[in-house]
Amino acid sequence: MKITRIFISPNHNYVGHYGKPAGTNPIIEVDEIECVAGSGIKGDRYFDHKPDYIGQITFFEQDTHDRLCEEFALFDKGPESYRRNVIVEDQDLNELIGKEFEIQGVRFLGTEEAKPCFWMEEALCKGALKFLVGKGGLRAKILEGGVLRKG
Repeated sequence: MKITRIFISPNHNYVGHYGKPAGTNPIIEVDEIECVAGSGIKGDRYFDHKPDYIGQITFFEQDTHDRLCEEFALFDKGPESYRRNVIVEDQDLNELIGKEFEIQGVRFLGTEEAKPCFWMEEALCKGALKFLVGKGGLRAKILEGGVLRKG
């Protein structure tokens, strides 16, 4: 599995906004992140969110983004639109649900699909939510911390 992009967001953009416009908190692309076991990503909105949180880090497949862009002729939306932390290539993320895995020496437990929500219609395009069902990415716990880098 190759990491192609990494993002953090210091604040929430969608939580508590159901039925209202999304917030304006930016998502920031970085070259590396520090993953802390049991806590999350330093500098991210979900760091120390709550004990044993199942979404300490999120992953998304670059291939899914590419297919969505092709399907809907999107040329102005990048993978940051999904607000997932780590964008990867060469891995079916659904295969990691319920399994432990390692990337660059950092150990994770895949907990569940990062289910897409109705905000995908606003962040991407009409039809994105239906397209992303079953392909929303992966939520995971950090079991052993370390640094993840692009590449």
